[in-house]
Amino acid sequence: MHQMPMRRFIPALTLLLAACATTPQAPETPASAPTAIQPPRSEIVGLTAPELVARLGNPALQVREGAGLKLQFRSRYCVLDAYLYPAESGQGLTRVTYTDARQPSGADMDQAACISAIEATR
Repeated sequence: MHQMPMRRFIPALTLLLAACATTPQAPETPASAPTAIQPPRSEIVGLTAPELVARLGNPALQVREGAGLKLQFRSRYCVLDAYLYPAESGQGLTRVTYTDARQPSGADMDQAACISAIEATR
């Protein structure tokens, strides 16, 4: 006699547990994943050497590296390296394609703040 209520209890318990279970959800995928990490663009990227000198003054250092040119500007607070390369076609003026800013100690620094510091010392 004890088996009869137990036979009814087990299916009822199974249904109750199934109702409480959550359905697995697929992990969210981003709408569009970036294809490559781009370095942050500074406000001087794209300038020619004469435009850069007009804006920041004479560079403290100028180094030719093949077809490229590195101009280094310094202030009391930071050092800014600007790398200029010709267009892919090889024609035309060299333009700033990459910049790097750091404190005199070598620690990274915000490029916009460094540019402002160099402009202020002109």
